[in-house]
Parts: sequence; C-alpha cells; structure tokens
Amino acid sequence: MTDDSLSNASLQDKRDSASGWLNVTKWLPATLMGRSALIIVVPLILVQVISTFIFYDNHWETLSRRLAQGLAGDISHIRVYLRDHPSAEEFVWIQTVARQTMLLDITFEEDAALPPDRVITGEGPYPDVLTRELWREMKRPFTIDFEGSDGDIEIHMQLPTGVLHVIAPRKRLFSSTTYVFVIWMVGSSLLLFGVAALFLNVQVRAVRRLARAADSFGKGRDVPNFKPEGAMEVRQAARAFTVMRNRIQRQIDQRTDMLAGVSHDLRTPLTRLRLQVEMLDGVPDEDINALKDDIDDMQRMLDGYLAFARGEGEENPQEIDIAQFLSDIEKRFSRDGHDIGLHLDNVSGPFTVKPIALQRCLSNLISNAQRYGTTVDLSAHRSDTHIEIMIDDDGPGISAEQRENVFKAFYRVDGSRNPETGGVGLGLTIARDFARSLGGDVVLRESPKGGLRAIVRLPV
Repeated sequence: MTDDSLSNASLQDKRDSASGWLNVTKWLPATLMGRSALIIVVPLILVQVISTFIFYDNHWETLSRRLAQGLAGDISHIRVYLRDHPSAEEFVWIQTVARQTMLLDITFEEDAALPPDRVITGEGPYPDVLTRELWREMKRPFTIDFEGSDGDIEIHMQLPTGVLHVIAPRKRLFSSTTYVFVIWMVGSSLLLFGVAALFLNVQVRAVRRLARAADSFGKGRDVPNFKPEGAMEVRQAARAFTVMRNRIQRQIDQRTDMLAGVSHDLRTPLTRLRLQVEMLDGVPDEDINALKDDIDDMQRMLDGYLAFARGEGEENPQEIDIAQFLSDIEKRFSRDGHDIGLHLDNVSGPFTVKPIALQRCLSNLISNAQRYGTTVDLSAHRSDTHIEIMIDDDGPGISAEQRENVFKAFYRVDGSRNPETGGVGLGLTIARDFARSLGGDVVLRESPKGGLRAIVRLPV
C-alpha cells in the first residue's frame, strides 16, 4: 500500500470518527412525541438558564448589595450615636429606636475585645457582599455569624470602649421575591410544557393512527373506519395512504378476477379436448396416452392458476388459537396417511390472521415437503413481534443460490428435487404470496434433518 493510500485511509478514519461524534440522532428519543417534546423542552431550559444567570448575576447581586448597604449604614449610625451619646440612659433610648425603626437588637459590652482569630480587618478577600459593605461603611474590626440564634445574623463590632453586639433578622439581607421569581419561572414553564404536551399528544395521535392503519393494511387486515385527522400535513399523508390502499386493492382484485376468469374459461375447451381424445379411432395407444398426459399437465396448471387466484380472494381476518390451528392441520394430514411431527414452543395467546389463507400456505409447504422427503416436522414458536412456523423435511434440499429462484412462478429445480413427483412450479409461489398478503414472508433454509426448512414468519 502506498503512502498516498495510507494517508487517504487515515483521513477517512478521522472523518468517520468525526461523523460519529457529530451524529446526534442516536441521542435523540425514538418516538415522535419524544422528539417534539424535546423541541419544546430544550428552548425552555435554555430560557430558564439564561434568565436565571442574568437574574443572579445582575438583579441578585444588586439587591444583595443594596440590602447590605442599608444594614451596614444602620449599624454605622448606631456606632455614631453611641459615640455622641455615651450615657446609660441614652443607650436605652438608642436601643429602643434601633429595635423599632431598624429591626435591630443591640447590646454593648464595655472593656471587651473580639477574639483575634475571627476578626475581619479588611485585609484579604471578602467572603460575601455584607462583609465587604460593613467594612466599607465602618472601617472597624468586626466578626459576623450568619447562623446565629433563631436563624438571625449576629454582628460583633470592636469599638474603642468595648464590643457592640447587633442581632439582625435575615429579612434585612435576603428578599423573598427571589424565591417567588424562581418558583414562578419554574411553575410557568411546567404549565406551558403541560399545555404543549396536550397539543402534541393530539397531533401525534393522528400520526399513530396512520401508522396503525398502514401496519394493519400491510398485514392483510381491513381498515374500514380510517379517517384523515390532525395537522394539514398529516391529513395529506393519510389521504395519500387511502388512495394508495384503494389503488393496490383494485389491482389485486383485477389480477384475481383475470386469473380466475382465464383459468375457468380454459377448462371448457380442455374438457372438450379430453372427450375428443377418448373418441379417437385408429390412433396408436402411445400417442393417445401422450395426449392424455399433456391434457393432465394442462389441468394441473389450471388448478394451480385457480389456487393462486383464490389466494387473493376476500377473507376477513379472525382471531384464532394458533396452537389448535396447527394441531388441526397436523391431524388432517395424519388422517391422509402422512406422519408429521408437531412441536410447539410458547405459541399460546390470541393471533389475528386470515385462517383460510394461512391454511393454504402451510398446506402447500407441507405437501411440498412430503413430496420430496419421507419424514416431515411441523414446529412453531412465538416472539414479541413474530410467530415463526417451520416445516422441515429430510429430502435432497435446495442449494443456497437457488432458494430465492424457486419462489418464481413455474421455476423448477429438477437437479436437486425429484422430477417424478409432479407439480407445475407454483407451490412455493402461492405460499409466499399468501404469507406476504398476511404481512409476513416465507424463507428457505437448510433443515437439521438434512433437507429443506421452510420458515413462515407472520407478525403478531
């Protein structure tokens, strides 16, 4: 490998890695309701974060500074009053005024000193806005305790003659409007999200109905009461689905009528040919037998056409017990002298299907297995989304590269299957057509018995 190719490969790996990091769809919710809600929630959260940041960075800072300045100013005035009116009688008057007009409880301790380890002297960074504003106003050593008795704030200031003790209520520094703002912001967001979720649910419900209708139609079930609803785009998609459903149904009916009509019309001249062959005189017996064989082949082909056409006929889905249904099929083939092994694994529970169509599908596959093998096993198991019905035989099987071709009409693999068993090459075609009309499929695999395994997958 050249250096250029190595560099190109390295560049491609980097691009793949970058695209993996940039691929945000894997982090998105899987449902339309979740993604629509995300479109509303993300802007709401961004608005909340931005508003909260601006509020706390501006309003909260400004409000806290103004409240701290007011409290610091009141304490500074008290200090001035104490300096100008040092008598005990005047202190009582200052104490009463401070309590009534400033909501402050003050006491004075003469000849006292603050503990040196807790004193704030203005050196170093300030831990909060109140400390900064107190120092700026008083320029005196002090201590502050935000967890005082009864949740009040205790401030102790060093004066020349002692220590002034001030107890201030927390509402002097903290405003309840801050919490009201936060509660109102969060509450209004939740209210808006609830209203938006109700509207989203109505719109998403229309999309869910359209998805259920399409799924039911794909499973071969009728959707008689489906009406377009929801937003304009959803109604447009629903009308397009209705037009598509009617067009597909018309095409199926036309093909069914054409095949049934042609097959039925050909039976009359075929019957006349059989009678004329029987009445031939002077023709060697081997030639007559050859003509009869050709007529028999034509009869089998017409029967195959009619069976294929009947598969598209009208049949309403019914709720059946799939275990009992498979058991009845096994008993019917057993009555005809065929030995079939039946193995059922967790298939209990209701299952809605077109029973006649499913019976024809399984009968074709079982008959095909009996035609080419000596022993046949019928088994089934159920998952959350599908029911799998398997038919195993011990015949010669079909090579992997030919397994898809055998579903083509009139295709025969005479090299691997027994050409003496008859058939016109429509059995597997009819079986797959039945299964797909029910919303499922038929696939071929190698059987544990050594032959072929036909798997019928049907949605639950």
